[in-house]
Amino acid sequence: MLANRLNFEPMNRRDWLSRMGMGMGGLGLSALLGQQEARAATPLAPRGPHFPAKAKRVIHLFMNGGPSHVDTFDPKPELTKQNGKVLSRPNLGTERKTGAALGSPFAFKKYGQSGLEISDLFPHVGKMADELCVIRSMHGDVPNHEPSLMMLNCGDSRLIRPSMGSWVTYGLGAENENLPGFIAMCPDGYPIQETQNWQAAFLPGVFQGTYINTRNTEIDRLVENIRNAKIPLSAQRRQLDLLGKLNSKHAEKHPPDAGLEARIQSFELAYRMQLDAADAFDITRESKQTLELYGNELQGRQMLIARRLIERGVRFVQVWHGAGQPWDSHDDLAFNHRNLAKECDQGIGALLFDLKQRGMLDDTLVIWGGEFGRTPTVELPTPGANQGKVNGRDHNHWGFTMWMAGGGVKKGHVHGATDEFGFKAVEKPMHFHDLQATILHLLGFDHERLTYRFAGRDFRLTDVHGHVVRDIIA
Repeated sequence: MLANRLNFEPMNRRDWLSRMGMGMGGLGLSALLGQQEARAATPLAPRGPHFPAKAKRVIHLFMNGGPSHVDTFDPKPELTKQNGKVLSRPNLGTERKTGAALGSPFAFKKYGQSGLEISDLFPHVGKMADELCVIRSMHGDVPNHEPSLMMLNCGDSRLIRPSMGSWVTYGLGAENENLPGFIAMCPDGYPIQETQNWQAAFLPGVFQGTYINTRNTEIDRLVENIRNAKIPLSAQRRQLDLLGKLNSKHAEKHPPDAGLEARIQSFELAYRMQLDAADAFDITRESKQTLELYGNELQGRQMLIARRLIERGVRFVQVWHGAGQPWDSHDDLAFNHRNLAKECDQGIGALLFDLKQRGMLDDTLVIWGGEFGRTPTVELPTPGANQGKVNGRDHNHWGFTMWMAGGGVKKGHVHGATDEFGFKAVEKPMHFHDLQATILHLLGFDHERLTYRFAGRDFRLTDVHGHVVRDIIA
């Protein structure tokens, strides 16, 4: 009688096995859905952009200090002809006084089917010329490191604003809950402006870039506290759960606290990173062939780690060429630029080649450049500012070069131009805000709609500026 009231029907062995099997599948599905719901509730849960994207992730290669465009990717044969002569030049302000023309000490060569001209500083990058979209008409606002770094990274030269990597992870989330969505790698300490370069500002703290000092090679030093030698993961989990309960009770009694929220998220992320970070940063797991491809230099190691991170779902990886301003060649430009390029050329070329052969370059946007370029004229001795050798270049924000590869940009393409000497962008000028708007567009975002409300207004990376440069989009 009880069976009739519950609408049970007699079952044979086959029916019983079938229904029980479906029940176990349902239990598995409910567990999976529970995990997905929990994942969706986290700030770094993967999210879709405004429209179909060409790029899913970004690697930003930051040549800190301002590499000279006329010595790398913007050949100026007329400048070489006029070497040592006083030039007729536009009335443009520079940070320091400059003198006569300083022709490039480097030879330029055409590479690939595209015939892109690249200096002999970057022969490995030259091999990948047909993948590059070279922007020779970049320009900024001022010839100083600090505000230019902030403008390029954060969209404002003075005020505290979220960095580009923070905006990208805010918009897209991450694809690996055990790793940060945004990682900044800089050997030997912080660059100028320090952590402001990868700050989250008024965005939730979970979108802040995670800094890694890649001078270290041992995993336990590369990622601090990655392992706990005394307490197993299970005990750490219990401690963290208790701490979470205490923090939650504290939060209930106080107004919303972004700092507390960020702290809770950082504890959780630090715990989860013990599972995946050791693997992601351990390049010894790569084949001998891959290690030889990237080379033994520090920069090559950084490039390889960057590839391993984006493979594992990190959205935005910023790779800095050292702390301070290594490319800031006010003196001895020929010597310094050659050494700096030697440090990173093989690694950059390897990164592009490796991404391409793995089928990842099409949806990975690689960006190369610094905060400005350098003057075509020689820098004159300035007391207390340089060594007075008269063989370097001053900062030049009026016109310089950056390049992008993959992620939906045109291949083997040159956009815009500076004048015949390289003083100023004169053809299709492209401001930092235009670059940022275009990067967000490639990632599937309307830069005017990717906003965050703070202090009574909607903020965005490009502020009230910026235009998508469609000429460079494939």
